[in-house]
Amino acid sequence: MREGVSVTQDERWGTPEGQAMIRLLWDPPPPPTRGPKQRLTLDQVVAGAMEVAAEHGVDELSMRKVAQHLGVGAMSLYTYVPGKDELFELMVDRAYAGRVMADRSLPWRAQVEFHAHEAWRMYQTHPWLIRSNLWRMPLGPHVLDAQEDLYRAVALTGLSEKRVAQVAGLVESQVFGAARSAVTDTSVASKTGVTLDDYWDSRMGFWGTYYSVERFPTMTRIWEKGGFDDEYSDASWEFGLALFLDGVERLAAQAAIG
Repeated sequence: MREGVSVTQDERWGTPEGQAMIRLLWDPPPPPTRGPKQRLTLDQVVAGAMEVAAEHGVDELSMRKVAQHLGVGAMSLYTYVPGKDELFELMVDRAYAGRVMADRSLPWRAQVEFHAHEAWRMYQTHPWLIRSNLWRMPLGPHVLDAQEDLYRAVALTGLSEKRVAQVAGLVESQVFGAARSAVTDTSVASKTGVTLDDYWDSRMGFWGTYYSVERFPTMTRIWEKGGFDDEYSDASWEFGLALFLDGVERLAAQAAIG
């Protein structure tokens, strides 16, 4: 049993499948001492799955491909994890292990911004994470450590617990949405060989035929003033985050006044 983990009656709550997943995340079983020695460890299986997802994309992730990548039989992987869904949860938690926590001596806003940039870096490092579900994140130690530290940073605002949860969730959603768009376009370009510029260049004829300045005057003015130049850059999501945190600052100031 891993140090700090105890089994109580609470562990019997939930389904057997759910409890098995929790144990894999928090207290995975040690290698068996009897019978043939296992060729791999659970950590190696998870690392191998992450390598497959990085090379081929998460849509191509399967127990068979992971087994081939690791040089073992597909059925042998089921002695480590029940299936692909459970393996993916372990992959997500492992990816979160790479997130650095904020410097607690910094003001709350700087800490939250640091968390946002760490999340962005994580998605760039592990693009397959965009297929995760923010509403059903694994209850793993690394995921929860990151969430706890973000909640702690937001709580420094003095806002109510309900607002703290909302702000933290919106920060994560802001970065996730931006990362998903960026990663999806990169993936499409990789698979098709058509870059973002190539895509728009292939449709240049639209502007001289169906596009009308009279119909879209505001759009035209924004274009002429360079308003769309940074639409798909890092600066775009950072701008959105800054606006959001400006609002949080005002909300915190109002709450402090009472």
